Amino acid sequence: MAVLPVGTRRRLMRHPLGWLAAGFGAGFSPRAPVTVGSLAALLPWWLFMRDLSLPLYLAVLAVGFGVGVWASHWAIRETKIEDPSLVVWDEFIGMWITLLMAPAGWAWMLAAFVLFRLFDIWKPWPVSWADQKLHGGFGAMLDDAIAGLYALGVLQLAAWWLH
Repeated sequence: MAVLPVGTRRRLMRHPLGWLAAGFGAGFSPRAPVTVGSLAALLPWWLFMRDLSLPLYLAVLAVGFGVGVWASHWAIRETKIEDPSLVVWDEFIGMWITLLMAPAGWAWMLAAFVLFRLFDIWKPWPVSWADQKLHGGFGAMLDDAIAGLYALGVLQLAAWWLH
């Protein structure tokens, strides 16, 4: 993990795109920023997204992904680091994809978190392909979106199996 110069870090924290790319500040965590970003994504989901209708939820995901590409691209350009660890908005989108139509309850939220982190770290194909071959804001966002789709599939299978 590259250490950012103080001036770059300050510029990222002061700019709205930097703040968004860093998941409202979660990406500035000194330890495990990606995990912290994944955990931080649970709060807005719990407060604002879990009860949205499916069309509105999908619209929030689409807009969030598009804005995330823009913010991530800006942060990558500012840091001169391809997919810097402070960019965690992609974790927000990946978690929100995983939690799409999730059953109610803390156990399901915890399962979603564990599954998303598993697929984000493991990077089965095509997550690994997107991670290695695509660059810029789109590349930073897409691998986590695909990891979220894998985790969504496993979570929904588990929900179906257990109910």
